[in-house]
Amino acid sequence: MVSSLPLEKGRLSESQTKSYWDDGYLFPIPVMPADEARNLRAELERIEDTWLAADLPLSLNTYKRVNAHCVMPLAHRIGSDPRILDVVEGILGPDILIYAVEFFIKEPRTAHKVSMHQDLTYWGLGAVDGLVTAWLSLSPATPASGCMDFVKGSHKNPILPHEDTFAEDNLLSRGQEIRVDVAEEDKTPIEIHPGQMSLHHGLTIHGSGPNTTDDRRIAAVIRYCTPDIKQRLGDVDYAVLARGADRHGNFLSFDPPETDFAPQALAQYEEIRQAQAKVMMAGAKSKKGLYA
Repeated sequence: MVSSLPLEKGRLSESQTKSYWDDGYLFPIPVMPADEARNLRAELERIEDTWLAADLPLSLNTYKRVNAHCVMPLAHRIGSDPRILDVVEGILGPDILIYAVEFFIKEPRTAHKVSMHQDLTYWGLGAVDGLVTAWLSLSPATPASGCMDFVKGSHKNPILPHEDTFAEDNLLSRGQEIRVDVAEEDKTPIEIHPGQMSLHHGLTIHGSGPNTTDDRRIAAVIRYCTPDIKQRLGDVDYAVLARGADRHGNFLSFDPPETDFAPQALAQYEEIRQAQAKVMMAGAKSKKGLYA
């Protein structure tokens, strides 16, 4: 197991913050005890067991994979965790919005992968510094289970040309992949374990391989942004204040869910999904839809 970085009263040191901006990522960061992370996994799997056969408007996997914080209190609770926010504040400053929370799961012994890409490619937010992804491990993320690979310093590039593959084994919305060959020696495997997390910049090139183990690879993935960035391609976008103040009003907010998949939350979810899909799927040749 990779040793965690030493935090200063739960916050990043000056050198750790510099490392993030130099490399475009930082790991492994301790945010909670391993047992607590395993309990979050157990809570998620109880939700899966309860709702898998329910008559939801969309598949349960879609709700887990896209904006889970809109319909699942567990997701919003993780995204609002002050221990995670204390770390993120070292990157984004005191005013922090939750842009998205998702549960990213690779089932055991499956071929699913994530092609090398930059997160900000299709989000309509531009090539901004004010967005960071926190990737919290709820089960071991190792090279064998398909942990992420980051390319050091790649966040210093603009948004690079990508091509859509819509490959069946690709977990991304469009199967998007940068039109640049990434050498294996340029990849850094981001091994983290329950209770640890990584941070990465929205322009950092990254991807991951298949899960070859007998356990699920489960992560809670939170996209945080500063209130000053805004949607450039769509008519509207959504985010929830997590800490500090929003003095810009570039995003519409909504009330966090109080129960799983409540009717009002499901309606709000669909409104957000449709607005974001117009941006994320713009120009796509396939009609597959956003995480259909």
